[in-house]
Amino acid sequence: MAYNAIIVDDSQPMRSIIIKTIKASGFNIGIFFEAPNGKEAISIIKKEWLDIVITDYNMPDMNGIELIEAIKKDSQINSIPILVISTEGSKKKIDEFIKKGAAGYIKKPFTPELIKKKLNHILGETDEASFENSDDGLDF
Repeated sequence: MAYNAIIVDDSQPMRSIIIKTIKASGFNIGIFFEAPNGKEAISIIKKEWLDIVITDYNMPDMNGIELIEAIKKDSQINSIPILVISTEGSKKKIDEFIKKGAAGYIKKPFTPELIKKKLNHILGETDEASFENSDDGLDF
């Protein structure tokens, strides 16, 4: 199944890096939407079918925490999982992301393997590569 995602980051080059990294990871994304801040993201999220929101924290107009709060307050979109990818790596800030409703967190910089692992976990997918390389659970 292909998933639709929105990448929310005020840096166009960083949005491109995240998209390229997800593609390189082999995770099955159908359509990528992009927004430079939380306000524009909310507009897209309300119009498009999305399976996950991937957001930065530090952005103008509406930062990542404010975006999480806005999503979680809206009954039409509050079930969409949110992954935060940010340079903000303090335990206090990560705890705040999770407390507000983020499903996961990745500190920049990141690898394709890490982002695939997080997306698999958040969206309930199995990691086919690790399953194929394991005899666990097979009874033949």
